[in-house]
Amino acid sequence: MTEFFQNSVFFGIVLTFVAYGIGLLFKKKLKWAVFNPILIAIAIVIGVLLLCRVEYKTYEQSAKFVSSLITPATICLAVPLYERLQVLKENYKAIIIGITSGVLTSLLNVWAFALIFYFNHETYVTMLPKSITTAIGMGLSQELGGYAAITAAVIIITGIFGNMIAEFVCKLFKITEPVARGVAIGTSAHAMGTVKAIEMGETEGAVSSLSIVVAGILTVIGAGAFAQFL
Repeated sequence: MTEFFQNSVFFGIVLTFVAYGIGLLFKKKLKWAVFNPILIAIAIVIGVLLLCRVEYKTYEQSAKFVSSLITPATICLAVPLYERLQVLKENYKAIIIGITSGVLTSLLNVWAFALIFYFNHETYVTMLPKSITTAIGMGLSQELGGYAAITAAVIIITGIFGNMIAEFVCKLFKITEPVARGVAIGTSAHAMGTVKAIEMGETEGAVSSLSIVVAGILTVIGAGAFAQFL
């Protein structure tokens, strides 16, 4: 079985899509936020690799083509953005202020945790891009001297967690304004959160899509400054 996986070109891609399909099925049937399709897919892939004693490098060589879909998938989020362009124009001041506040909060939180838990500089800058999309965050982390692979994992965890709790948090704090919900989700949980925002409403999805881009740009600028604080 191990030799089959090592010699197969497509097993990683097939395993990835099948695992995600199972995750979607769980989400559709049980409808609980904890059953996040990506989280379930990760657990299934890890389980299969351990059970079949397949090294991650072997899986990565076969599944790496899936990663190339991240950037075009993120760009596709511009569609709901275009469809709600008028709403964005009418609320641009609130959106910009909200995104800026969210980015500063994220960077300040990482800085505070770095001081509390005595992070070294490399670990600190690795965590700074935690709330932006992987395509931007990994490059930023590497440029600042962090560990890009760990940054990718942190970004994914942030996105999954944001996807899981976004709707609950909005209900808990009685955030009903679609623009406010979109800004909060897109700024804090990037593309994975935006998937949830799109489920919540078209306006939420459009504003969240915009927030990903603006938050990414502001984080690149802000992280460069915050990197000097430790």
